[in-house]
Amino acid sequence: MPNVYEQERSLHRDVSARVERALPGVEVLAVELAGPDRFTVYVDHPQGVDHGLCERVTTLLREYLAQYAVDVSSPGIERPLRAPAHFERAVGRRVALRTSPDIAGRRRFRGVVERAGEAGVTVGVDGGEVNIPYEAIVRGNLIYEG
Repeated sequence: MPNVYEQERSLHRDVSARVERALPGVEVLAVELAGPDRFTVYVDHPQGVDHGLCERVTTLLREYLAQYAVDVSSPGIERPLRAPAHFERAVGRRVALRTSPDIAGRRRFRGVVERAGEAGVTVGVDGGEVNIPYEAIVRGNLIYEG
């Protein structure tokens, strides 16, 4: 049986292909399991995310409702980061990351994105830098610095 992160990646591939093909301009930023029978889809659009867009995405995902409760949400101020392009836009910003497996002896990182390359992201943590491959990141979010 796949672990939670493998399930999320599989759901993300399926959901993003379906949504992005049917709704031009919509980007599926992340799919996160909130339990064995519920997941949240974070979407973005250049003109913003409103209830109408969330409803259209939910309608596209109707077949998942037999197995899951599906929530559709805007990314909010602590937007999810998963793809290289997300990290490129976050250079200079504070982030929280969770990895699997351990990187440099830990799985949780909070720091500033120093660089975002093709294979991974460099985060300034505890006075040093840690290079984290994208494939190891299972959760990533901006940290609101209001």
